[in-house]
Amino acid sequence: MEADLLLKIILGFLVFGFALERWLNWLNNKIIKTQLPEEVVGIYKPEEYQKMLRYEKVTDQFSSLVGTLSFGVSFYLLSIGFFGWFDGLIRYAYGSHPIVTGLLFFGILGFVSDILTTPFAVYSTFVIEQKFGFNKTTVKTFITDKLKGWLVGALMGGLIYSLIVWLFLNFGENFWVYAWVFISLFSILMSMFYASWILPLFNKLTPLPEGELKSKIEGFCIKIKYPLTELFVMDGSKRSTKANAFFTGLGKKKKIVLFDTLIEKLTEEEVEAVLAHEVGHYKKKHILQSTITSIITTGIYLFLFAQFLNNPMLAEALGTSIPSFHISILAFGLLFSPISTIIGLVGNMVSRKNEFEADAFAKEFSNGEALKSGLKKLAVDSLSNLTPHPFYVFFNYSHPPLLKRLKALE
Repeated sequence: MEADLLLKIILGFLVFGFALERWLNWLNNKIIKTQLPEEVVGIYKPEEYQKMLRYEKVTDQFSSLVGTLSFGVSFYLLSIGFFGWFDGLIRYAYGSHPIVTGLLFFGILGFVSDILTTPFAVYSTFVIEQKFGFNKTTVKTFITDKLKGWLVGALMGGLIYSLIVWLFLNFGENFWVYAWVFISLFSILMSMFYASWILPLFNKLTPLPEGELKSKIEGFCIKIKYPLTELFVMDGSKRSTKANAFFTGLGKKKKIVLFDTLIEKLTEEEVEAVLAHEVGHYKKKHILQSTITSIITTGIYLFLFAQFLNNPMLAEALGTSIPSFHISILAFGLLFSPISTIIGLVGNMVSRKNEFEADAFAKEFSNGEALKSGLKKLAVDSLSNLTPHPFYVFFNYSHPPLLKRLKALE
């Protein structure tokens, strides 16, 4: 296969992905009803539904603009061989050490890309989210989040990339096995200690105070024999009014984190029911299944990547005659985007099934009516579209639409 044909295939995948996204958005917008649908009466009030329509329209127009610009820039840069030219520029200025050139290649591209997209993030946060009453982020928090994100990304990303390239230099074509073991162990470590090591850099976690809510949660955990070790409240209101809760940790390091906005917006019975849903994922072994699936998927990707590593054809397709580890990563990611899409679809299907099972668990061991009322409040509070197109759900939703969850609970 010639390099120019390979480039056309990559560009074709890029065009197809963009066209698919636009088509799905068109389908989703086409079925939205301008008046309160019968199926959401009792969930949305008429004035709330109209606010949701305005929010949906504004966010869709904005994401369409950002997506179109991103597609256009990516297509143009690939067409003119920019990445090959940029690789040559780095080699000319800093030499050809595979670790140094790769770190500079991805580091500079990532930094410039983030700088260029920051105005869009600012507009989304301080204009759109502010207009609809969601934003609580201050300019100071926004800037410090950026700086911390760059630091954490540079340290962790640089470490992972450097070690993987080092494994390649020392173990040759079998490097992917050692890289697989390293990435798997790193992922497990992050699952266990993310809430202790990374999350506190961005949010404040405080133990849930003594009181009726804590007694309810601890009693529930004892009833279902869930080994709760720590229960925290996170200052989610620092950035947004939207509410959430999540479970983190493996083994004996199990933590439950409740957003302060969740406690503020829901009753104690509703918070317990939402918590029961999160615990249901653990009891149904969804987290273990997800971890195993992720490890297997990572192994498959690394094996396939090893077969294409330093392929001259991939390098030429991106505009350079010199194969390299970082160019191979970029080309492989672009070339295998359809496989990534398929894996994502399967992952979303499994995730939606797991959400139904966790809901059923919460209904069985907690309060099903409280779960339903809590889910309704959260959906209205976040201005969720309750009647999305089935195709849009199939491609984009990791959680079932609220109406389907309510129907299953009934």
